[in-house]
Amino acid sequence: MRITAVRAAAISVPLAEPFVISLAVIDSAETVIVTLETDEGLAGYGEGAGIAMVTGETTATVLAAIRTLTPALIGQDPFAIEAHHRAFDRLLSANGAAKAALDLALYDLMGKAVGLPVYRLLGGHRTTVETDMTIGLGAPDAMAAQASDLVAQGYREIKVKAGSNRAQDRAAIALIRAVAPHAHLKVDANQGWTVAEALDMARYYTGFDVGAIEQPVPHWDLDGLVAVRQRSPIPIMADESCFTAHDASTIIKRGAADLINIKLMKCGGLYPALQINAVAEAAGVRCMVGCMLESRLGIAAGAHLVAARPNIVYADLDSFHDFDDSSVIESAFGFDTPVIRLTDALGLGVTIAGDGAR
Repeated sequence: MRITAVRAAAISVPLAEPFVISLAVIDSAETVIVTLETDEGLAGYGEGAGIAMVTGETTATVLAAIRTLTPALIGQDPFAIEAHHRAFDRLLSANGAAKAALDLALYDLMGKAVGLPVYRLLGGHRTTVETDMTIGLGAPDAMAAQASDLVAQGYREIKVKAGSNRAQDRAAIALIRAVAPHAHLKVDANQGWTVAEALDMARYYTGFDVGAIEQPVPHWDLDGLVAVRQRSPIPIMADESCFTAHDASTIIKRGAADLINIKLMKCGGLYPALQINAVAEAAGVRCMVGCMLESRLGIAAGAHLVAARPNIVYADLDSFHDFDDSSVIESAFGFDTPVIRLTDALGLGVTIAGDGAR
């Protein structure tokens, strides 16, 4: 089987409500859908959803990067995944979302070619993935009302955004814990604090049984992350500080984090994500798979990864609730709140609306 064509198209879908984090206010999902065509009539689908303030990518740069990488794929065997990534990295530094789009499409093709869903191709640890839901920044009472609604829906894992106003962060967690007494809470500061502020908040959060604090300090401040982790009474998770397996190795060697958040759009897809998890697992560090603002295509890929690897103990795969992607994605997985259910559908199990390829 050989790749004969690469097609890419940008889509923009408004969010049901603006999503507020310490870094930005986001009001639409901007993503790129990729199709790899082959000489055997199979098509593989991938997605590249960059967020400029995190990955440095926009839909325009993702499309441009894919055009740059396309010649390295034409005429090639989709199963040569390591060779493809080496070629990608020679051609472009970074550009994780663009590389992820192609990587996901390659794995989709491989699964279809051998007659397996991707999670089984990768290891087949389980078929269900429990995801959390994220509460964006807002008025503390509004955040608590959302938490109450999530608990009523059946969610047991809730991630709470923080890092913009510490007084509001304190009020929000107290109100959220009151309405969600049994939920497992994680807090994500999105780089919003200094070391001193992070330690102050960590001490406060101990009174509300917070299970982890994600990326409390700027991504470049590894010394700061080490300092927080050494003195925090709550486990620390690295996110924006970890894009590659090299980053993961450095974070672990320095003792900078207890957990690592792997995002396909940061690292460049499933192949590098597996490398990050392998580094972490060898060091006894557990992982979470998170998301940017992917459609159900990208979320499906993340769920396949979680299902394949027992060291990945948390899933933050909730972006598909924020917007309606039904005009693009016809099917991807089953969902019974809060559980993503993977099927025996081949590859990533995703059907693209109006695309007759198989």
